Amino acid sequence: MNKLQELLVITMEECGELTQRCSKVLRRSNNVEDIHSDDKEKLLEEAGDVYCMIQLMIQQGLFSYYDLEIRAKKKRKKLKTWSSLIDE
Repeated sequence: MNKLQELLVITMEECGELTQRCSKVLRRSNNVEDIHSDDKEKLLEEAGDVYCMIQLMIQQGLFSYYDLEIRAKKKRKKLKTWSSLIDE
């Protein structure tokens, strides 16, 4: 397996683990205040693992932090229109 393959496979695995953790939190809690501290810690672990992989993707030159920020701003704008997550 080359470096790119390893990077992307581990990133996929970490995203899958974050997906699973989100599902477990949803089964146990209806809002942020109800999330047990153990579940918050595990969610943080999985989110941190994904964040690490994103940092490595940037380091390997797949995209830049600037590009990622631009994309995040576009997503926030879309969420502002189509969801209740953004109150700005």
